[in-house]
Order: sequence, then C-alpha cells, then structure tokens
Amino acid sequence: MQTINLNFLGLEDEHRVLDLGCGHGRHTHAAYFHKRCQAVGIDLGFDDILVTRNGFDAHPDLEPQTGRMRSYDLMVGDALHLPFADGHFDRLICSEVLEHIPDYQGALAEIWRVMKPGGRIGISVPHRWPEQICWLFSQEYHNTPGGHVRIFKAKDLRADFEALGFTFQRKHLKHGLHSPYWWLRCAIGVNKDRNLFVRAYKKLLEIEILKNPLPLRALSALADPVMGKSVVLYFEKPLDASAKDAA
Repeated sequence: MQTINLNFLGLEDEHRVLDLGCGHGRHTHAAYFHKRCQAVGIDLGFDDILVTRNGFDAHPDLEPQTGRMRSYDLMVGDALHLPFADGHFDRLICSEVLEHIPDYQGALAEIWRVMKPGGRIGISVPHRWPEQICWLFSQEYHNTPGGHVRIFKAKDLRADFEALGFTFQRKHLKHGLHSPYWWLRCAIGVNKDRNLFVRAYKKLLEIEILKNPLPLRALSALADPVMGKSVVLYFEKPLDASAKDAA
C-alpha cells in the first residue's frame, strides 16, 4: 500500500533515499524496485525491520528498472537521533510516523539535517477529519502504547516544515476507501477483526491493494480527494540551505 508517490518525489537512479519509520517496508521496497537507488529503512521496532528484510528475501530475482547502483540497508533507530551525517540523503519518505512521536518537532529538525540541499521529502499523516471520527468512535484506536498522540492540521504541519526552511511543493489525499474501514473498526471495536463486516471490507481493500481492478480504481479516484485517510505533503530543501545553516 503505497502512500507517497515516488514520481511526485522525483526519485531517480543512484539517489540515496531514507524511509524514516519504515514499518514493514512498503515504501522501502517500493523505492528499491522503482529505481536503482540506495534505499535505507529505519524503524524503532526490530520486528518491523525483520519483516522488511523478509520482503526483500522473498523476491530475490526482482530487479529495479534502470541505472547502475542498487542496494538496501535496514536498521533500528530513533527519528530524534538519526545515525547519518548532515546532508546525506537525496530523498526522504516519512509516512504515517509523525503522529506517533511526542517530540515531532525534534524529528522535523533531524529530517532537515540529513537532507541534501535540493533534496525532496514526502510526508504523510492521518487526514484530520477522518482521524477525528476514529478518535470519536474509539479511545482504544489511538490511546495505546505507540499509538497516535495527536491529530495534525495539514496547514500547521506545512507551516512547521516551512519554518525550518523547506519549500512546499504539493499536497494530495490518499486511501479514501480506507477511511470507512477504520470507522467501522472503531465503531465495532478495533480488536474485533473477525467481525463479518470487517472481514468483508478488509477483503475488498486487499483486492484494491494487490489487484487494483478498474471499478475500485474509479471508486478510489472519487473517494481520495473527499475522505482520504492520509494527507500527503511534498517539500524541497532549497539549494542555498547550506549557506543558511552556516549562518
């Protein structure tokens, strides 16, 4: 389930790209097989890193499309203390992560630090009003260890990135068909995943993700701009950022 559009991100061959908070590696895998780049996935959870590695091991014969360089690195790490030099990455993905971090401003500062001047980032967080409905229906949905600690306003998050010096590029919503699924889960009980209606809706989403037939593509195109579960923001670090940092 890819949230960040790698074409909007401008991912090219031989780029270094960081998937910050990679989880099970959906964007790490996507970047690696999209271009011949160096894809780096980092997450707090060791088990998540193992799942990401298994995703690579399961498809050893797949090849990225073009170019010369390809590699991937996976590691356990903290978004507030990234183990990389200043200006290390050409591209960065941070999808559905910032809502989990109490000191998200610290994570933003680290994102700025590790990006090259001219580098681009793709950030996604839960879209405000679909997320508010989930919180209204269920405290259990977010009030758990490692759960969501805030609901972002997209304009405020954009302002936070711009305050660091990033230049805003574009915004879109994604996963419109997923919002009703989570409303249903929250209304019934987030742990009642054996419920008939939950299982039927989950099967529909699996078909969308794995096969994406035309009817579901059409429904998604209608639902995304109205009730997308995720809001996605793209930024660029200005080419003159090194002079600003030195000053």
